[in-house]
Amino acid sequence: MNYFEPIGSARSPESQEFWNRHRNKVRRRYLVALAFALGWVLLSIWMSLPWLSDLGNLATPLIALFVLTFIAYVPGFMNAFLLVSLVLRPQSRRETPASWPGITILVAAYQEEELIGATLQSIAQLEYPGELEILVMDDGSTDRTSDRVIENKALFDGLPNMDLRLVREVQNRGKARVLNHGLELASHELIVTIDADTLLEKGCIVSLIEHLVASPPETAAIAGTVFVANHDDSWITRAQQWDYFHGIAAVKRMQGMYYGTLVAQGAFSIYRKQAVMDVGGWPDTVGEDIVLTWSLLRRGLVVRHAEDAIAWTNAPKTFGELAKQRKRWARGMIEALSIHKALLAKRNLRTMLIWWNLLFVSIDLVFTLAFLPGLVLAVLGIYWLAGPITLLVLPLAALWNVVIFRIQTRMLKRMDVKMEKSFIGFILYAFIYPLLMQPVSVWGYFAELFGGKKQWN
Repeated sequence: MNYFEPIGSARSPESQEFWNRHRNKVRRRYLVALAFALGWVLLSIWMSLPWLSDLGNLATPLIALFVLTFIAYVPGFMNAFLLVSLVLRPQSRRETPASWPGITILVAAYQEEELIGATLQSIAQLEYPGELEILVMDDGSTDRTSDRVIENKALFDGLPNMDLRLVREVQNRGKARVLNHGLELASHELIVTIDADTLLEKGCIVSLIEHLVASPPETAAIAGTVFVANHDDSWITRAQQWDYFHGIAAVKRMQGMYYGTLVAQGAFSIYRKQAVMDVGGWPDTVGEDIVLTWSLLRRGLVVRHAEDAIAWTNAPKTFGELAKQRKRWARGMIEALSIHKALLAKRNLRTMLIWWNLLFVSIDLVFTLAFLPGLVLAVLGIYWLAGPITLLVLPLAALWNVVIFRIQTRMLKRMDVKMEKSFIGFILYAFIYPLLMQPVSVWGYFAELFGGKKQWN
């Protein structure tokens, strides 16, 4: 089904010929990035043959090949592909509609009395010309979440294009169910979801719509950009600031180039209502936004990324809170792979991106069980598992970090958005953060495989 309806009656749909030319350009960029990445892997294999032989003598050739594949070859391929994709990135297309469509903003809230007020204040300050229906879905909170919503209702009384409604669930039913209830109640065909601790930049909804108008006809969702609002709260939040600003942003930009953004995150994304309803809404899973996104991709629909539609989130302040969050993300990926295995066999550009995510399971396992012990041995002068060849990954990682920093900095300047950056946070992100997060991901994989308890928070 084609979900594209022209946004604004005066706008004519783009011609099929235009989109065919556009897709051909995307394929050429993809092939250039793929060729460079494969060339890098071949170079890495050639340079690592002595190490491969030595490690094979210590263990077995098969084990040696498996370890080197996931601590050197595959990460090198990923870094190379990401680097070239960022360098070849097309100019982001935005198009202003002839008339601005109505939008329903769904705010899923549970025990959010401390933060929901600031979220509503950021919504009230949005610069959007069309109608905005704001549905705050209180999922059976036992604190003062609903009271805070009522207290802030006056913010919207003088805004003719905004309508704030509070929907209170009698008992806690889970995020997916409360979002689906909101979907049923929504008056508009475009749905923006945000978390109850998300702060929106004034122009972010305009950016989402202009990206949607300029996207291929089969686009069903667009993920916004989320940065860390509370980066000064702890060393954990300082590291996360760079994870969102560099790592997550770079990957989403790359995926969006190839029409395959793999997560339209619930914290800030726009969806076509009918497309979401046709795939059954948000599933009752740990990673409901991941599984929903893959459901859309499985239908052959497009999910993209709007790098200049900016929102801010309050990141976990402690390692324990962060570990729970990333464990949930890892479980969500396993859920999506389990439910949508058919995506691994699709013949399109997005298929490699799905395999890319699948390979992270092996990378995280080998990193945790082989590379980390290998670092300890390397300190003792024993280079069985962490040899000099692993340093080949570093130049590419450094290069794409430089590239994404320049891209992101220019984007913030263009959007007139100020963001203080922590140098100490970058050091933590570059050298300590991966050592902590990959074992946490492994924890999440095993929790999903062995049926650990599922919960929203």
